[in-house]
Amino acid sequence: MALSLLAALIALGLLHLLPQLAQWRGDGVFRHWVRQLDDTAGRGRVLLTLIVPAALCLLLSELLGKLPLGGFLQLAFAVLVLLYGLGPHAFEADLEAVLHAPDRPAREAAAQRLAEPGGYVAWTAHALGEAVALAALRRRFGVLLWFFLLGPAGALLYRLAQALGRDDTLALDAGSRTHARYVANALDWLPAQLLVFTLALVGHWDAVMDAWRRWRLHAAPTSWYTDEPDFLAAAACADIDVDIAAGDGYAEERTDPLFELARMRGAFLRALLAWLSVVALIVLGGWLT
Repeated sequence: MALSLLAALIALGLLHLLPQLAQWRGDGVFRHWVRQLDDTAGRGRVLLTLIVPAALCLLLSELLGKLPLGGFLQLAFAVLVLLYGLGPHAFEADLEAVLHAPDRPAREAAAQRLAEPGGYVAWTAHALGEAVALAALRRRFGVLLWFFLLGPAGALLYRLAQALGRDDTLALDAGSRTHARYVANALDWLPAQLLVFTLALVGHWDAVMDAWRRWRLHAAPTSWYTDEPDFLAAAACADIDVDIAAGDGYAEERTDPLFELARMRGAFLRALLAWLSVVALIVLGGWLT
C-alpha cells in the first residue's frame, strides 16, 4: 500500500506540473486488440478484451518485482500505468482551461474536453456540474480506487472498461456494446458510492445524503450495472447549491456555469485529499503494527 500511495502522489504531482503527460497515451493498440476479437461476441468478447490486458499487466508487475531494483521498477511501472489511466487529459488542467478561457465561445469549447467520447456539454450550470462530477469519477477517483485495491492491473482494467463501454467509435457488435456498458457501470458503482460519502463528509452532509436518498427511492435493483452513476452528479450539485445559498445568494450565481465549476473543483479537491489521507493512515497503521 505504501508503494501504491507513493505512485499515486508522484503521478498526480507530475500531472499537476506537466498536464500534457496525460495526452501521451494512445489507444491504437487497444483498438487493434478489439478488432482482433471480431469472431467473438457478447459477454465473452468483453471479458476477453479486458481480462487479457489486465492479466498481462499483473504478470509484468510481478516480473519486475523479481528483478534487481525490483521495488523501483514496480514503482515506475505503477506511475506509468496511472498516467495512462488518469488520461486522456489531465482533469485539473481541463478545469483550468474552462476557468481561464477569455470568452464564452472559448469556455464552451474547453468544456467539451470534460465530456465522454462523442458527448456534448451544454453551457449551463447543471450540465457543466454533471460533466465535472463524471469526469472526476472516471478520470481520477475511479482509477485511484481500483489502483489502491488491485494495483496497476486494477487501474488498467478500469480505464479500458470505461473506453470499451463509453466510446461508440470502437468496433463492437450490439451485444458486446451492451455488456461493455454494464461492466463500465459496475466498475463505476463502488467509487461513485464512496465519492458521494466523501463529498458528504467534506461538504454538506444533509444536502448530499438527501440527494443520494432520493436516488435510492427510485433505483432499480439492477441499477448498479444497468445505469450510469447519475446520483453522483446530483449529490455534487446539491452540495454546491448549499454553498451558493450560504453565500451572497445572488441569482446569477445559481445559473452561472463558472461559479458551479469553481465550487465543484474545490469540493473534489477536498475529496481527493480525504482519500489520500485515509490511504496514508492505513500505511501508517501498517508500519506501527
